[in-house]
Amino acid sequence: MRIWSVHPKYLDAKGLVALWRETLLAKHVLEGKTKGYKNHPQLNRFKKLKSPTDGINCYLASVYTEALNRGYNFSKEKINWGFKKCSIKVTQGQLDYEKAHLLNKLKVRDKQKYLEVNPLKKIEVHPFFKVVEGEIEDWEIT
Repeated sequence: MRIWSVHPKYLDAKGLVALWRETLLAKHVLEGKTKGYKNHPQLNRFKKLKSPTDGINCYLASVYTEALNRGYNFSKEKINWGFKKCSIKVTQGQLDYEKAHLLNKLKVRDKQKYLEVNPLKKIEVHPFFKVVEGEIEDWEIT
């Protein structure tokens, strides 16, 4: 499971679809609707929120918006749109790690997207996150 901290606009088609599906799975976990993945490290940052389900729905809303911008037909009904807007901090070290990880995937899957993202000195964060100084997050499996 990968719930990216980088803006979804940097993901290729496969990456964006995978993000949507994996975040929906995370939503089900946080809602107690599945038995698997309960202790997945990617969920720790959402679990720290006052309302983890508001957080995951807020996150999904931005993924949905990116999908709409690309002309994809993701199901709007999968999101509880009554969420309270919130955010989570993410470290610059985590963003740097994710950019390198994404570039490795893009190099293999989507050369054009790789050529777009690779030269960028700084990439945007997913709108759900606020960037702070720091190393790779402790929940990341490197």
